[in-house]
Amino acid sequence: MLRTMNNLKIPESEIEFMAIRAGGPGGQNVNKVSTAVHLRFDINRSSLPREIKEKLANHRDRRINKDGSIVIKAQRFRSQEKNKKDAIERLTCLIVHAVTERARRIATKPGRAAKERRLRDKKIVGSRKSGRGAIKSFDD
Repeated sequence: MLRTMNNLKIPESEIEFMAIRAGGPGGQNVNKVSTAVHLRFDINRSSLPREIKEKLANHRDRRINKDGSIVIKAQRFRSQEKNKKDAIERLTCLIVHAVTERARRIATKPGRAAKERRLRDKKIVGSRKSGRGAIKSFDD
C-alpha cells in the first residue's frame, strides 16, 4: 500500500514495475544488470477518487502520456531496489503536486513612500542628464 497524502492510498497492484538496463557510465555492471526501473501507473484504472483523477489528467507534465498513464524512469542509483523506491517517491510527489491547489496571487499597488522614492530618484537622474548637454552662454 502506497501512501501519497494523509488519507490517500494506492495499492501496489495498481503500479506496474519493469526492470530495464540503465544507460550512461558504469562499465560492465550497466551492460549486464537491469538496475533501472520503469514505473507505469494508469490513472483511469486506478482506485483514486474521480476529482483526483481529473486533476491528474489535466496536469501538464511530460511524464503523463495521452493514454492517461504516468511513466517514470528511475536510474539514479546503481541498485534496482533504490531505483524502485526513487520511482515511487517521484510518483507520490507528482500526485501531491497535481492535487494541491496553488494560492491565488493578490495584486498589490505600490505604497505612497515607494511612489515618492521613485519620483525623487527620477528627478535626480533627470537633473544629472540635463547637465550633460551643451553649455549655453548667457552673455548673448
